[in-house]
Amino acid sequence: MLAVLIPHPSGLQIDGVCRSGRSVRIRARTRASQAACSRCGMVSQRVHSSYERRVCDTAVGGQETVLHLRVRRFRCGNDDCAATTFAEQVPGLTVRYGRYSVPLRTLLQTIALALGGRAGSRLTCRLAAAVNRMTLIRMIRSLPDPEPTEGPQVLGVDDFALRRGRTYGTILIDITASRPVDVLPERSSDALAAWLRDRPGVEIVCRDRAGCYADGAARGAPQAIQVADRWHMWRNLGDAVERTVTKHRAHLRDLAVVTPPDEVTASAPVTAPPAGEPTPSEPRSGRLAERTRERHALVHELLAQGRDLREIARELNLARNTVRRFARASSPEELLVHNGPGQRPKMIEEYAGYLRQRWEQGCTNAEHLFQEVKAMGYRGIGRSVREYVRPWRSQTTIALPPPSPPTVRQATAWFLRHPDTLDADEHQHLQTLTAACPALAALREHVRAFAQMMMHLTGNGLEQWMKQVQADDLPELHSFVTGLRRDFDAAKAGLTLPHSSGKVEGHVNRVKMLKRQMYGRANPDLLRKRVLLAD
Repeated sequence: MLAVLIPHPSGLQIDGVCRSGRSVRIRARTRASQAACSRCGMVSQRVHSSYERRVCDTAVGGQETVLHLRVRRFRCGNDDCAATTFAEQVPGLTVRYGRYSVPLRTLLQTIALALGGRAGSRLTCRLAAAVNRMTLIRMIRSLPDPEPTEGPQVLGVDDFALRRGRTYGTILIDITASRPVDVLPERSSDALAAWLRDRPGVEIVCRDRAGCYADGAARGAPQAIQVADRWHMWRNLGDAVERTVTKHRAHLRDLAVVTPPDEVTASAPVTAPPAGEPTPSEPRSGRLAERTRERHALVHELLAQGRDLREIARELNLARNTVRRFARASSPEELLVHNGPGQRPKMIEEYAGYLRQRWEQGCTNAEHLFQEVKAMGYRGIGRSVREYVRPWRSQTTIALPPPSPPTVRQATAWFLRHPDTLDADEHQHLQTLTAACPALAALREHVRAFAQMMMHLTGNGLEQWMKQVQADDLPELHSFVTGLRRDFDAAKAGLTLPHSSGKVEGHVNRVKMLKRQMYGRANPDLLRKRVLLAD
């Protein structure tokens, strides 16, 4: 049963198994009567001594496993060997100076290559084989470099940033197998040329339009066909299109705004009540309203008898200011407006007619209205004006400003996108734009012809397309054609052959992810190991 659960120490003699805390302890010893010297390879049977070594092994049942292994030290019988004694090793289980078994070390190396230091260390804690993040990094660095192989038939080349804006490296990809074959610590034509000279089997080199890689591929593999990436050519064409549209951006302001029928509102605007018409209101009722009317009649009756305000306040047991307010009101209804009895009309009511007039004229900004009535003598605050005109906003339709014309970037997208992806408005705008400007009409035809050539891989028509562009007055597009002529063979191959640098760009994104995982420890040697050795 133990041999089934733990197969790799099956060649040992198990003396006992016990549990200590959260770990399982296995005591074992070797069975072989002889061992081979680790330096000269001579087999010896002369035992010098024995000792116990502890080796961590893969977890059993979610518990840490530790082997207490009794091994022997033999004497080397070769007089020319530098080692006098040597310790025996268990094949497939132990190595010299190893504190981890071979299966556990393989597991930790796989975790380190996949996750790096910190994330890998957190995972090992869950696997009952906890190690430090620096241990995982040392394991990556101790792995041997992959053996050099013959150059792939289709090679992809691109750069990546070791330190953005300062230091760059080069990654080489086997396009057919979609795997990295090497990482160069610099971005130069000499490094690429030297690598290609050592691997003469490369037949096709996929690259971007960088001059250093074009020169390095030409010097290192003159027999190889260079393929310029189609995406980069389309990107360069897009830049030329944007410059052309910018030159003729005056036509963008003349585009008519098309409003969908379902967005037109059928409701007629309702204006604010005309100035001078009082707002109808019903007389107040209730105990407080009746008391206010009685006090108003009593105050005016005493005033008619010739009594002064002080005497009236003393007789009615009211404050003098309250009596003064009743005396000033010609009718009790003036005291019952707004929020309740006894409150004076708001100061903003004096400017109600002016506010209604300005509102009907189209001035609906409360702050502007506040500044105008303030200049007329209003002593209140701006919040009172905002609250006074707030009910009018729900009764008034305000004309929205016309939408701004399309931007240069939006118009550029109309030329570069597939016609089937344009909606009705965009298609109409594009038709209007090209009808108003002959230069943009010619630009549209040239972009369409290049897109057809790129999608159907008909690069044989590239020369004819370039001549047609040169015949039109499109200086921005002429510069794009000049760049294509300098790299004509690679551009034609990119528009003819099915190969591209898409897989290379994917691996460059993976390199960026690996750099972020290593938390500032992405030195070139460590990064190279992870790029080349990870599954």
